[in-house]
Amino acid sequence: MIPLILASKSQARASLLSNAGLSFETFAAEVDERAAEQPLIETGAPPADIATLLAEVKAMDVSTRHPDALVIGADQTLGFGDKRFNKPENEDAARRQLLELCGQSHQLHSAVACAKGGEILWSHVSTATLTMRPLSPREIGRYMARVGDQVRSSVGCYQLEGLGVQLFEQIDGDYFTILGLPLLPLLGYLRQHQGLEF
Repeated sequence: MIPLILASKSQARASLLSNAGLSFETFAAEVDERAAEQPLIETGAPPADIATLLAEVKAMDVSTRHPDALVIGADQTLGFGDKRFNKPENEDAARRQLLELCGQSHQLHSAVACAKGGEILWSHVSTATLTMRPLSPREIGRYMARVGDQVRSSVGCYQLEGLGVQLFEQIDGDYFTILGLPLLPLLGYLRQHQGLEF
């Protein structure tokens, strides 16, 4: 199998690939995500399409610098009604977002793309629906105090693999999708088209 590169700084995504037995290097994409997504936002594209575009842009960016490797790009967007959230810029933004999501359902759209030699070979997007339990401002404050800066490290202000699971009453969808990487479709692609063996 050709060398693999993960175009992401995400520890969660790297752990998923490592735990699945993949050998890879990590190089962060150098992409202005807000500029890349702006044309889609202006045309009213759904969050799933934006996630796919960003995954492809990241894979392409690293692929042009490492043309002999298969580059995996990934991205995740959060849709809530007609709103879309990005990673919060500060703690106040995170608090407002969590309070808005309390007692409601939202969707996480996780996309993955593979590129080689500056060309997208494959992409996929998966969606999960999460329902947050009703929480008081005091409970949100206590949660934020416990997780600290991690509250700003994901688009949803939670890490389901950690304390964030306490915020939810129902989850419909794939666990890997929620963590930000549709792992099963990716592994299937790598086995079928890239000669992955385990």
